[in-house]
Amino acid sequence: MSANFRDRTDAGRQLAAELATLDLPPPRIVLALPRGGVPVGHAIAQALDAALDIVLVRKIGAPGQPELALGAIADCGAGVPPYIEWNTTLLHLAGPLQAYLDRTVADELDELERRRIRYGATQPPQAGSLADATVIVTDDGVATGATMRAALAAVRRAHPARLVLAVPVAPDDAWLTLRGLADESICLLTPPADLFRAVGLYYRDFEQTGDAEVIALLADRRAP
Repeated sequence: MSANFRDRTDAGRQLAAELATLDLPPPRIVLALPRGGVPVGHAIAQALDAALDIVLVRKIGAPGQPELALGAIADCGAGVPPYIEWNTTLLHLAGPLQAYLDRTVADELDELERRRIRYGATQPPQAGSLADATVIVTDDGVATGATMRAALAAVRRAHPARLVLAVPVAPDDAWLTLRGLADESICLLTPPADLFRAVGLYYRDFEQTGDAEVIALLADRRAP
């Protein structure tokens, strides 16, 4: 399979070209999922003359199996409490875990705050209000959709004037679920779920995005 995107910036520019065909009234704010979503979001923000900020998401892993997500917790700032989305099926199968979940949620909330401070995101975008804005949520791709579902739900609670989802690639089954969670949705590639292996396979250059790059890109486009 040949790569469809040169790198994350190229993916963002391709998304921006599609977004430019929509009626997206200002003010426009791009919220990217760090770290890989930030270069994508920066390219979109540049093309659409938008501010750039982040929506932070952390998975809540199962005991002894941190990669098995029992849920996800998302924080978009803007004075909105963090949102937790649970995988109720897995929670039921896992049995009584309340003490573990309470402790893990507290730990992840602390980590979200540390990351928000690290990325210089102590102030929400546009003086704290997403309610009057067109908000575009993006990442470098979607695998299961769990983190993006939590991110969209968190942003929706801030009551944006318009909520837009824009991602380069997602398996078709995950996209069918996600596309209905936003007012407008764009995904450039939706391969069949049984053929989808990893987001990185759709990029020629999928080198890990570092904290320094995230901080620099946010500083370049963040609203004063």
